[in-house]
Amino acid sequence: MRTIIIDDEPLARSLLIELLEEEKDVEIIAECGDGFEGLKAIQDLKPDLIFLDIQMPKINGFEMLELLESPPHVIFTTAYDEYALKAFEVSALDYLLKPVSPERLSKALDKLRYQSNVNTVEIKDKIPQLLEQAQRIVVKQNDNIKILSLQEVYYLESADDYVKVHTADKYYLKHQTMGKFEDQLPAQQFVRIHRSYLVNVQHITKMDLYEKDQYCVVLRNDVKLPVSRSGYAKLKTILGI
Repeated sequence: MRTIIIDDEPLARSLLIELLEEEKDVEIIAECGDGFEGLKAIQDLKPDLIFLDIQMPKINGFEMLELLESPPHVIFTTAYDEYALKAFEVSALDYLLKPVSPERLSKALDKLRYQSNVNTVEIKDKIPQLLEQAQRIVVKQNDNIKILSLQEVYYLESADDYVKVHTADKYYLKHQTMGKFEDQLPAQQFVRIHRSYLVNVQHITKMDLYEKDQYCVVLRNDVKLPVSRSGYAKLKTILGI
């Protein structure tokens, strides 16, 4: 099993490498100190398995996986048990709490040895559900990765199987549904004003009536977005009008 370890703690990587040396069918082909290093190593080396920490600088483990087209098998290794149930719900191969014991490590590897039908793509599909109350959105444009703070995002627009993430003067395409974004983003900041639009209320300057019982919102960059009846009710509640 060609394996990559991705963890920002050198000691944690060393301890895991020491344990994996006892597993005769595991070959460690790389170790990485953050999500960007891990992303590049996975794309270049095409491992069978990665051991992945969650809380890391730059981008966390879930965000890194989201950027991969075809993630390898994943075993999470973290000091935070709060993510464990969520990881199992989305069919992660396994979830190991630090410090990792040899017995738990062997059991996790056995799942990969004997469960050939583990569907790691399912993890990728459900990652957005794990990013509760996200404070940033990771986007990819050509070969460039950009991390958008929520303050930079003006609104999101449905575009078939994609969502356009609009900033003040441009947009990024994200392969994700509006429903998942609605679940992921802070409800007090991002409101679904229309089946096609999710707006950051911090960038609304006014709400206009443009025909009978039909409203639109005007944003700081002068973009106008339609508001459905249900969206209007949500905005009134959030904005206190």
